[in-house]
Amino acid sequence: MLNSVKKVIKEQIEYRDLIFRMAFFDIRSQYQNHYLGALWQIITPAIQIAIYWFVFGIGIRGGAPIQTTLGEVPFVLWMLMGLIPWFFISPSILQGSNSVHQKVSLVSKMNFPISILPTTKLVGSSFSFIIMMFVLIIALLIYGIPPTLYWIQLIYYLICLYLFLFAFVILSSTISTLVRDYQSLLQSTMRMLLYLSPILWDPEGDRVPEWMTNILKLNPFYYILDGFRSSFLARGWFFEDLIYTIYFWSFTFTLLYFGSKIHLKFRKDFIDYL
Repeated sequence: MLNSVKKVIKEQIEYRDLIFRMAFFDIRSQYQNHYLGALWQIITPAIQIAIYWFVFGIGIRGGAPIQTTLGEVPFVLWMLMGLIPWFFISPSILQGSNSVHQKVSLVSKMNFPISILPTTKLVGSSFSFIIMMFVLIIALLIYGIPPTLYWIQLIYYLICLYLFLFAFVILSSTISTLVRDYQSLLQSTMRMLLYLSPILWDPEGDRVPEWMTNILKLNPFYYILDGFRSSFLARGWFFEDLIYTIYFWSFTFTLLYFGSKIHLKFRKDFIDYL
């Protein structure tokens, strides 16, 4: 029953060196004509962060801090705890979903499995994500927010993040290749999810009704983003909400199962859809 999942995961492990080489090549080729090169992977999100902070932190909130279990936290830091993971999630999904369609013709000339193409995009987006996470940690220390035992579960939420993204892009890259309208729909959906996920607003402090919060929690990104913030702000452990944790992992493994199965079923015919 799980043979398709095992096969796809085995391909990622077997071709891990090629995945990293292709990811480095993608980054170099993308910025080869730019004077600042790969620094644009940091500059672009930094500009977006400044805009969101000015609009939501200064304009809407008037510079008011966020009340947390660790006391008052500047809005810009609170926002970064959700926005930095989102700056990894959004391009990983959009680029990963389009990766097979972009390079499937390359696979016909070389001997490697198509399933590594979405993973290459995840790895490529990881470099700027890791750098920005280190910057966030330094900023937290500068503002006097100390590390706590809860920071340990950041490892857990990183596993949630990568496994969910992998499961999603394996399925999504197949659908995007078969039905090109899907990619346009996905772009619009990701823009909408930016505002439906707890990134720029506080579900507790902004007095979001409980019934609405429960609906918004059906979005698996809510689980991941809120988990990062809970870890940094010592708000609780992931296993304290067991039902929500079971929901997230059930959703993720369902995506992984159907994504692997559909990918293996159609990948021999991908070249016919170009």
